[in-house]
Amino acid sequence: MTDVRIATHPAEFVRLTPDEMRERFLVEGLFVDGEVRWMLSQSDRILLGGALPGSGSLVLEAPHEIRSKGTLTDRRELGVVCLDGSGSVAVDGGETYAVEAEDIVYIGSGSGQVTLSGDAAFYLVSAPAHLAHPSTLIRKADSQAVEIGDEEKASRRTLRKYVHDQGVASCELALGITTIEPGNVWNTMPCHTHDRRTECYLYFGLPEGERVIHIAGQPGQTKSMVVADRQAIISPPWSVHFGAGTSSYKFVWSTAGENLAYDDMDPVAMTDLR
Repeated sequence: MTDVRIATHPAEFVRLTPDEMRERFLVEGLFVDGEVRWMLSQSDRILLGGALPGSGSLVLEAPHEIRSKGTLTDRRELGVVCLDGSGSVAVDGGETYAVEAEDIVYIGSGSGQVTLSGDAAFYLVSAPAHLAHPSTLIRKADSQAVEIGDEEKASRRTLRKYVHDQGVASCELALGITTIEPGNVWNTMPCHTHDRRTECYLYFGLPEGERVIHIAGQPGQTKSMVVADRQAIISPPWSVHFGAGTSSYKFVWSTAGENLAYDDMDPVAMTDLR
């Protein structure tokens, strides 16, 4: 059974206990040896998944909750992120893509069955799609890399765009990876919201025992969650999404909604945060 998360109103958010916040917004347990696991958010119908094929192969079956009569990609597009290790992504009737750490395969709607193999840790992001775009392998070296942030404010980081409005085409999925540079801790600072799309973060590359403090909520009513390696956060359109780690780390960012423009965001002044 897929883990299903129901959308939360911001007025309800302020009354949630820490445990209730984690139940609504923190996604744990996606990565289990020999399994594919899914979480479905009713915010923009985003599917997040994890797959660890090990020495075998795993077929990405459509979760019951999306009511597909065929494959996962019948009415959806899919991003397959190789977090580490190496493996392959086979698309039914198409190519088999060999992937290494931080490569991403975009798989368009109608592509058929998808099979994952190898010792890689695969992170999966899927959104509804109304058009069929070509499946494409984007190597880490070929992504659009931008250095942002400020060393003096402990926020220097490298943002890599893979699937976006000026890169690999999609219907509504945008996808990339941000690396927090050594000696820095803050991500997505200064922060923002974007009412036109839901965003999800998958934190990874955290050393054992280290954590990220993730901040969520409306700018004047924020709360925090403590996040471990390979755990994800669902960020509703009305919420800020930023955090600080106890060491350097990385995260996969993904959005789905009605706008693909990376810069479609509403800045939040530091003085407005509470």
